Amino acid sequence: MENRQAIDSGGGTLAGKTAPLRHNLLAGVALISSAFFCAALMSALSKQATQAPPLLLLFTQYAISFLVFLPTLHRFSLLRTRRFPLHLLRSLSGAICQLLFFIAVRSIPLLDAVLLSNAAPLFIPLVVLVWFRKRVQPLVAVSLLIGLAGVVLMLHPGAAMFRHPASAIALAAAFFSALALVATNALTSTEPAMRILLYNFGVATLLLIPLAIEQWRPLSARTWTLLLLIGVLYAATQYLIIAAYRRASASELSPFNYTVVVFSGVLGWLMFGNVPGLGALFGTGLICAGGILSIQAGHVEGLGHGFGAGHWARWRRRLRHPAL
Repeated sequence: MENRQAIDSGGGTLAGKTAPLRHNLLAGVALISSAFFCAALMSALSKQATQAPPLLLLFTQYAISFLVFLPTLHRFSLLRTRRFPLHLLRSLSGAICQLLFFIAVRSIPLLDAVLLSNAAPLFIPLVVLVWFRKRVQPLVAVSLLIGLAGVVLMLHPGAAMFRHPASAIALAAAFFSALALVATNALTSTEPAMRILLYNFGVATLLLIPLAIEQWRPLSARTWTLLLLIGVLYAATQYLIIAAYRRASASELSPFNYTVVVFSGVLGWLMFGNVPGLGALFGTGLICAGGILSIQAGHVEGLGHGFGAGHWARWRRRLRHPAL
């Protein structure tokens, strides 16, 4: 999920890898779309991995991603921080988001689960209001109403929702995603990108070890293959997002966050035979529109993506203007 190494002495060995490149919108769009294709495919595979308990699935996802990014830790000084509680909040909220998604996606269509769990931009203004006491702007309020209308169409509120709460669980994942994004953005004022990444993956991995042991059960070779692919795809999503935001700005790329919804709809159809109805499609459009409007007109405290991508815009600005 992250690029500021050129201006931070905590890990200068990454400077060559994280410095911003010449602006290239086409490359940025291609990379961010590839990132969210990986995210959609990861979500589809997690829906198939029904033999693995959700907590074990969550552990393997974080552990594999931590091992993938661990070679970037060339100096232990990169881990030195005075903001561990905020790192802990960021890691816990992101892990809860993923866990709720893994639980929900087993019971509802892939498109529904991905869309609802990616409704984080609708919650970010509320998190910012409570956390920073920053008032919701009128245009953001409009975006929330648009998104809320889409959520109502997707959730079908009523007694049935409480008997089959998977959709509500997916929406709860969006809240924790919003909390993780705002926490990530708060960390960027002092923390290098790779420190946030390593703490995010490392803390979650350590905390999940006892839970994974308790949930352990023999798994088939097919399920282990799925778990390996899920972990690799999660790491690939983070890497591609880093690459994308080195080439284009957040305002240019953030609308493409919702390509994950398009990819999920296609994969849901191809892999699970899910064909959304007109109401679901209309609700999808409203949630995407509300989310994009909230991102474009909303608070800088929470730009990013619900799969843990974090807030790249500020890192990119600080690379261009180290004095900020």
